[in-house]
Amino acid sequence: MRAPWLDNRRILEGLLARDRSILARAITLVESTRDEDRKQAEDLVDMCLPHAGTSIRIGISGVPGVGKSTFIEAIGREFLREPDAAVAVLAVDPSSPLSGGSILGDKTRMAALSSHPRAFIRPSPSSGGLGGVQRRTRETIVLCEAAGFDTILVETVGVGQSEFAVASMTDCFLLLLLANAGDELQGIKRGIMELCDVVAINKADGGNAQAAEVARKQYESAVHYLGRQIPVLTCSALTGHRIPQVMEKIGEFFTEARKTGSFQTRRAAQNTAWMEEAVRLLIEQKAANAAPELRERVARGEISPAKAARLLVS
Repeated sequence: MRAPWLDNRRILEGLLARDRSILARAITLVESTRDEDRKQAEDLVDMCLPHAGTSIRIGISGVPGVGKSTFIEAIGREFLREPDAAVAVLAVDPSSPLSGGSILGDKTRMAALSSHPRAFIRPSPSSGGLGGVQRRTRETIVLCEAAGFDTILVETVGVGQSEFAVASMTDCFLLLLLANAGDELQGIKRGIMELCDVVAINKADGGNAQAAEVARKQYESAVHYLGRQIPVLTCSALTGHRIPQVMEKIGEFFTEARKTGSFQTRRAAQNTAWMEEAVRLLIEQKAANAAPELRERVARGEISPAKAARLLVS
């Protein structure tokens, strides 16, 4: 039998005291799909909102094998060079089709970062979320901010389903790419290149260094063709080569965003996107358990799926 949750007042006290075990339990609560848990989770997030919103939120995506976990560990450790910095990593793993649980275990690939006293890593199953973003990632960000984390790194599966998902919940979207991996054309797709704020060609070390520089020029041309001015760099998360330069560009992005007001505009857009996603989730959850007779009629071919959907929503 499942142990009862703490009441929200005690959870909030634990978060403000930066209690990692309370934070982990709170995230489990907001990720729960049980109807009886949703009301408590929603109330908890509302209680946390006055203590949230002060972090920087960075989304990181890229093709499988690009080295996202190694890259996140590298930049996470750079952020932690500041004595008062605290970094939370929300590493969203693909879900097991059988159990629904995470199957990659990103935390095991960030050993140095996960052992740091001012870092928190939470692997979560994607649970079918587009772009590999766990469906309650926005709520989890608020909890982490209330717990005192001033840098939130959101890693996605990187399967190319919907980079819009991570871009809609973060302040800066960084796209990791590889040279000589057959993804040069992928980088020129308008949808991806119009979303990202920084592009980094990873694994630019050893024999890959020259190819990475060629890829950098190709992507830089693609960005220029789209009329955008965003930095395109090479780096090696494994060796640390040019990671400080990537950090510099991220810092410059936030400085400019705050100066022009685009930071505040983007935060407002994140909140409205959150509401829209919550509406979709609520409709899906209600529809999943509603009108079983309609499902049976659709299965028997007595009514079209489109008409059944309209009747169900109405």
